[in-house]
Amino acid sequence: MDILEVHNLTKNFGNFTAVDNISFSLREGEILGILGQNGAGKTTTIQMLLGVLRPSSGTINYFGKDLQNNREEILEEVNFSSAYTNLPWNLTVKENLTYISYLYDIKNRVERIKRIVEVFRLYEIFNKQIRSLSAGQITRVNLAKAFINFPKVLLLDEPTASLDPEVAKHIRDFLMEERKKFQVSIIITSHNMVEVEEICDRVLFIDKGKIIADDTPDNLAKTIEICHVNLLIKDGLKRLEDYCEEQSLAFKIDARHIIVDVKEKKLGSFLIEITNSGIIYDEISIDKPTLEDYFLGKIKITQKHENT
Repeated sequence: MDILEVHNLTKNFGNFTAVDNISFSLREGEILGILGQNGAGKTTTIQMLLGVLRPSSGTINYFGKDLQNNREEILEEVNFSSAYTNLPWNLTVKENLTYISYLYDIKNRVERIKRIVEVFRLYEIFNKQIRSLSAGQITRVNLAKAFINFPKVLLLDEPTASLDPEVAKHIRDFLMEERKKFQVSIIITSHNMVEVEEICDRVLFIDKGKIIADDTPDNLAKTIEICHVNLLIKDGLKRLEDYCEEQSLAFKIDARHIIVDVKEKKLGSFLIEITNSGIIYDEISIDKPTLEDYFLGKIKITQKHENT
């Protein structure tokens, strides 16, 4: 069941089109990633989904209801977090969460805040002013705020930015748990490709305001032909370097390690040719294409078109 439906959404700022006639849906319990370069239209899309920006044209429907005409009712079931928005700096974490909770119809307010503080590990900073917190701590408070109302739909803009790896993993695990328990639907923008690949069921790729790809992370990665071959060279590193340059193969060298980009269908012949050339390696690992490879490939194509 589609919990969110977006049809022909466009946002113009004067003569500039930030979001250009995009359509997509979000299923109940689905985690949807939105990827794109800075300025691609991701944040503008999120702001329209929140009703903060009014679309130039197009429609947004949550739970079968139009956002424009039912905004107050819909936002009771929706919440948002961004690493780039600020809470009132002179208020403590406790005051912020308490006052924000009164924006929603929460039956057991005290218990809910207590649970949120526990999940997002806010005990030590609970009575501190926002202005005194680190960037990572503010990110955690913003995420805590987003869960205050048991939302059915979560819009997360760079949710784990500024978080250390252990805390970021804890947050990702929590998102997956909430999705499993309560069928929460989540839209997430992120520059962390590993994170998107780990938790997203589906990915939209936006470029210059248009959706140019809509598929699972695995399927998008499979469109890339290149594998990364990591070799620990015992003898013949210079010969391998020369070979790569002759064959126009991209490579990186780190001490005795070399990573060579090879088309998957040519992987066997590559290994045979370097072995026949007398190149000896002790270790080998082969990494299949990832979502990051897809993302970087799309950026290169975009830049190439811009320069022609």
